[in-house]
Amino acid sequence: MAQVASVNISEEKGTVKHEVPEIRLRLRHGIVGDAHAGDWHRQISLLAEESVDKIRPLLPGLRPGAFAENISTRGLELKTLPVGTLLRLGEAVVEVTQIGKQCHGGCEIQKRTGQCVMPAEGIFAVVVKEGTVRKGDPIEVLKEAES
Repeated sequence: MAQVASVNISEEKGTVKHEVPEIRLRLRHGIVGDAHAGDWHRQISLLAEESVDKIRPLLPGLRPGAFAENISTRGLELKTLPVGTLLRLGEAVVEVTQIGKQCHGGCEIQKRTGQCVMPAEGIFAVVVKEGTVRKGDPIEVLKEAES
């Protein structure tokens, strides 16, 4: 079963995200208290732990939020989900709006290892049903968008 591996926020843009016990997802906003929240198409970032595992041999001490992901997952290949897919995360529901993103100048991980998984394997979503999300919460694909 797919589940939430960690929930992470940063209070200021340009700082590393850190793990918190829970996050509150708000409609047309994203994560309450996260610097990247707002009424736009990339309210929440998600990255599979399976993707992070590819970098761990090069940087064994990677912590949750190291790739600026709000939600780390385990047991779901996020990068294969089409835009429009609905996911239940704990109490909340999000809709996938973007797969990957352009990396501007390279993050610290890219500079240290020569590679980064977030640009190709991270996904972004907007909140469609408010709720709280915690580490260990189940993840359910409610509707996979048609390709």
